[in-house]
Amino acid sequence: MKQINKKWHNGMFSTEDWWSAWLGLFFFGMGLLTIWGLDIVGWISKPKMWEFSDLLNDFSWSKILKTSSKNYHTLHPLLSLLVTYVVIGGLTTLGAYFQKLNVKKFIIGFTAIFFLTWFAWILGHEAHLAAVDAVVKKHNYYQEFHLNWGLQLGGGASYLLTLLVGLIIGNFLKGFAKKIMEAAKPEWFIKTGIVLLGIKLGMMTIKAAGFTYKLAFAGAAAAFVAYLLFWPIVYYIGRKYFKLNRSSAAVLSSGISICGVSASIATAGAIKAKPIIPVAVSSLILIFAMFEMVILPPVYTNLAPNDPIVNGAAMGMTVKTDGADGAAGAILDELMISKHLKKTGEKWEEGWILNAALLTKVWIDIFIGIWSFVLAFIWVKNVENKHSKEKIPKSEIWFRLPKFVMAYMLVWLIYIALIYVFPNVLHDAKIGGHIVQGSFRKLMFMLTFMSIGIITDFSKLKGMGRLALLYGIALFAIIAPIAYLVAWLFHHGMLPPIA
Repeated sequence: MKQINKKWHNGMFSTEDWWSAWLGLFFFGMGLLTIWGLDIVGWISKPKMWEFSDLLNDFSWSKILKTSSKNYHTLHPLLSLLVTYVVIGGLTTLGAYFQKLNVKKFIIGFTAIFFLTWFAWILGHEAHLAAVDAVVKKHNYYQEFHLNWGLQLGGGASYLLTLLVGLIIGNFLKGFAKKIMEAAKPEWFIKTGIVLLGIKLGMMTIKAAGFTYKLAFAGAAAAFVAYLLFWPIVYYIGRKYFKLNRSSAAVLSSGISICGVSASIATAGAIKAKPIIPVAVSSLILIFAMFEMVILPPVYTNLAPNDPIVNGAAMGMTVKTDGADGAAGAILDELMISKHLKKTGEKWEEGWILNAALLTKVWIDIFIGIWSFVLAFIWVKNVENKHSKEKIPKSEIWFRLPKFVMAYMLVWLIYIALIYVFPNVLHDAKIGGHIVQGSFRKLMFMLTFMSIGIITDFSKLKGMGRLALLYGIALFAIIAPIAYLVAWLFHHGMLPPIA
């Protein structure tokens, strides 16, 4: 292993991981300004619940769009959407420039992805798809729109529609997909959204500190126990029954056992695997993640409707890639809340199920840095050359640690510290916090769904029969059952607070 002289700040302005942290921290800071009476984030546009015949009879943009804050209620809905596009597009373009992406292609791609996402997001708020027959925030839109039928999917409708639009583009409009691919960055978008979920975690901690800490530590313990089992089992099966060489088995085992694309690439770099191996494994991870994202939320919702936190934690350990996990967690959160509301009339507070999924994933992401260091050490000493005197710098752990996770934790700690030290600012802090972790974070999640669809190309499965078969068996016969068992052991009986 060739030692590279890196400084601790390398990549601070040139990597997707760091830019997720910067964007998240920037909007977190802007949201905090409501403490001093400055609302400079309320212009962010958000969709409203609407009904087709009502809109057709009397069309108005104000029926489908609104600003996130009443302070900007005089702003025309289309102007709010345009400002949202300009600000978000401008900041992501700045990030694209520093990441050395093709800026012209990024601007074109982001523009298309942004407005396609909003089209699907608005469509997903049509009452027949999303309205639940229960009172939510003083409204029962199912009754207010006099509906005779409805799927009652809640916010899950928008996520699924956005994903569907992306998949159609990625698989049937490949020429168009290629033109906008430069801006299809699901990992960047979801990581930025996850940073902002630190605000929600802070709010949750203030509301129910004991439960939040229990959730965080249970997630850490579950992730640790599960991954001590996942990696060696998958590696053994790959070597013993599928006759994979050591490098292929190690990269696949890390990809499916730890955290998807990031883990497979980190492992490949640590053991100096051939470049084609992480590319092939990454393609499998992305394609299977799409199936997990669509299949697992409704399955968990219907099989275990009374174990929401268990379902969330199991999702975090099963679904690979931060993008797909965040997306699947968001769908699960919406579906389980809607189902429970419809069944009992009782509404769980949103975000807890999603955070259960993300907290396990956060610990897994941290584990990537440590595991790649350990694996590199083992590979150099025991596989490549048992007598090698090459040294692996401990700084590699720092470079492998995901910076967006650090930003997520930082936002969480800053928020709760601020409220504990200055409790009188809680009300004002929540105003900006709700806007940023609500409207802006959800926009990042929606862009993630669209991007995942665009980059998912099912034709890439051709020629990867053996790897695909092993991946499928390992995922559904080993990872998913063990993950659920471990999640149940550490999270059973935990329920979200009532909203």
